[in-house]
Amino acid sequence: MTTDSLLLIGRETSTARDSFRTHADRLVRRAGVDDVEIALYEEEPVRELRDRFARIDADTVYAVPMCAAHAHDTLDAVPGALSYVEGDVRYCEPVGRSPAVTDVIEDRAAMSLPPDDDAAIVLVAFGSSSKPHHRRTAEYHVQRLRERSGYGQVISSYLVQNPAVECVRYAVETRRAVAVPLFVTRSPATEERIPAALELDRGGIEYADPLGKHPRITDAIHAEIERRRALSTDSSEDATFEDRLTRTTRPVATDGEGIHDA
Repeated sequence: MTTDSLLLIGRETSTARDSFRTHADRLVRRAGVDDVEIALYEEEPVRELRDRFARIDADTVYAVPMCAAHAHDTLDAVPGALSYVEGDVRYCEPVGRSPAVTDVIEDRAAMSLPPDDDAAIVLVAFGSSSKPHHRRTAEYHVQRLRERSGYGQVISSYLVQNPAVECVRYAVETRRAVAVPLFVTRSPATEERIPAALELDRGGIEYADPLGKHPRITDAIHAEIERRRALSTDSSEDATFEDRLTRTTRPVATDGEGIHDA
């Protein structure tokens, strides 16, 4: 009998283990897997996780990066650690691009500032000057929120690229605003860097919680597992070259920029 396992992989933060465990408990009952494991690292995924991954006893392992978008870790270091898994690795995309995340952002914003024509949502993502993944993810949700939310303005900002979060007060055109960090868990970025850059003590900008334990994040993880499962079982001649690559035992990351061999 074949066995399937799910790995939720992310950086160690003050709330990561508790948040991931909540999703794991929900998923073990609905994702069609025999086991759900949480793998956290501080700095170096290969060094910190390789021995543990080598002991995983499952035929197929679905590995989900628990972050909003790809970064160096998930494009290089995490796939490197996953190469120590003996079973067939199905490396999934980060959860942040899911349409379910738009619902979470909207819910988080409304809890701090109800929708109004004179209110704005500001998405705050990590961002990178060399890779477009965080920008693509943030802009995807910005566009959806502009089409469906009751807020008068929806904009994005970033920690390490323009438009910078420090400039949010100049970009907001409404009387009130709520900033939503596009991060899965609380971290020094969400608890220190973003509040300081927004100058929250000046007032006028509310600050929402990260994505966290929201049930729709569980839905996003589940949907990504099912997508990867469907790709791995599609044996049709019409399957794309990229789809066939994701069915190999060697983990790869894509996220819109082609194949990144790990």
